[in-house]
Amino acid sequence: MTEGSGLRDGDLPDGLPDDLTAAELGMWQAFRNGSVYDLSSGDAVVDDPHGGHPWGDERTVRARIVCWLLLDGPPALAGRVSSLKLVGVRISDTMDLAGGTVVPYVEMRGCRFDREIRLPEARFTTVRLVDCQVPRLEAARVHTEGDLHLPRCRFHNGIRLTDAQIGTDLLLNQAIVYRDRSGRSIAADGINVGQDLQAEMLESHGEMSLRGASIGVSLSLRGARLVNPYTRLALNAPQLTVGRTLYLTPAGVGSPLLSGRTPARGTRIQRFACQGGVRLDDGRFGDAVDLERARFAFTDEQELSLRRIQTPELRFLGERPERGGVVLSGARVVNLMDRADAWPGPGLLHMGGFSYENLVPRGPFPLERRLEWVTAATAEYNPEPYELLASVLRAGGEDEDAREVLLAKQRRRRETLPPAAKLVGYAQDWMVAYGYRPGRAAVWMAVLWAASSVAFTYADPPPLKGGEHPAWSPALFALDLLLPVIDLGQVGFWQLRGVWQWLAAAMILLGWILATTVAAGATRLLRRS
Repeated sequence: MTEGSGLRDGDLPDGLPDDLTAAELGMWQAFRNGSVYDLSSGDAVVDDPHGGHPWGDERTVRARIVCWLLLDGPPALAGRVSSLKLVGVRISDTMDLAGGTVVPYVEMRGCRFDREIRLPEARFTTVRLVDCQVPRLEAARVHTEGDLHLPRCRFHNGIRLTDAQIGTDLLLNQAIVYRDRSGRSIAADGINVGQDLQAEMLESHGEMSLRGASIGVSLSLRGARLVNPYTRLALNAPQLTVGRTLYLTPAGVGSPLLSGRTPARGTRIQRFACQGGVRLDDGRFGDAVDLERARFAFTDEQELSLRRIQTPELRFLGERPERGGVVLSGARVVNLMDRADAWPGPGLLHMGGFSYENLVPRGPFPLERRLEWVTAATAEYNPEPYELLASVLRAGGEDEDAREVLLAKQRRRRETLPPAAKLVGYAQDWMVAYGYRPGRAAVWMAVLWAASSVAFTYADPPPLKGGEHPAWSPALFALDLLLPVIDLGQVGFWQLRGVWQWLAAAMILLGWILATTVAAGATRLLRRS
């Protein structure tokens, strides 16, 4: 009998290495039987793969024997399906399956790897490593027909999944990943995931890179903590494509399953938190980008960059970042769901070329705060954000608010004009609010007409030509001065001197200002109708 293996010496088949340990012989038999090979002791402290308790030879198998089983293992016993299912096993040396094709199902739980796992260009059906300690996973261009599961694992020198092809789901829930020599925790540029990439409550210490990645359904970073004080970015994912939704939202703590749903009321939650910049430039999202209750801690040089993203809905509902910036330049959104207290202050928000079709505020968002939002995004005067906001408000039936926005635009523009034009602008604003409150013009016309009619009763000007003039009428004369273009046959027949001449000139100037402003307001009304 070979000790610990359950095999007699004569039972060893031809071609089986003759130096197998008892633990390896047991693994060989479990592989043929398709059963779980469990070497755990039953003591939770001893069996913790991330703890400091040593595991001896009785729990150790060599990596080359594991590779031999997976690449060229013995046939299954009659009526069984061969598979490698290990629990509480220590794998010594480097597990190298680079370029290989692995047919058996692979599942390892609570295992320790002494050295890195190498899977570049390897092909699998499904691989599950659960709660394992792994120095590093090197898996560029790996291909799986099914899932790649890595939940609750700890990787001390990063994960590389560049250009990997995952047939269904990639799971990194509650994994802890530390950076490699290049500063990256997860290098997954160009990865293609058929369905979901779930990294809920992930801890990433370094840069998580998903440049050019493609996710078939959803990318969930609920409750994740991304920390990268070493370089500029904690999440670097330009040109990311997600079939449905990107979740940077809370996760329920203590839930037996991280289902990806919003935690029920009363559940203790862990928010998505990011210490370091986020880059999602040129991303495409089929349903939404959800930032509800997300926390961002930036330096002055870092930012949440959403340049040129396209999504039906942007849920900008996170906490206001105290430093750094938020950039939405060139982004295209259908529904913008936001809160007044989620946006950063002046100088930290950039929205040049940002377009949206509907505003869906969460909670109170008065027009004054919305105008502050636009002002914060335009350090220098730019009419585009004001005109877009007015257009969206008008489309929603809020014409009065739309006029207030356009009035704010004119007032902002006025500050960029030379002194003379600025003075005229102040006069237009004071009298008729740049034509956006046309009722004021009628009031001013009536007041000026009445006041000037009374004043001109004391003028008694002499006629320019004797016998060729109408009867003197102060009211008609004042009205003729106020109305440009229209000639009432009064102004050209009387000779004014001194203060009356200056009063007439002022009346003509005020009449032109009122008339042009009213005409501009009428033109805007006609364009909107």
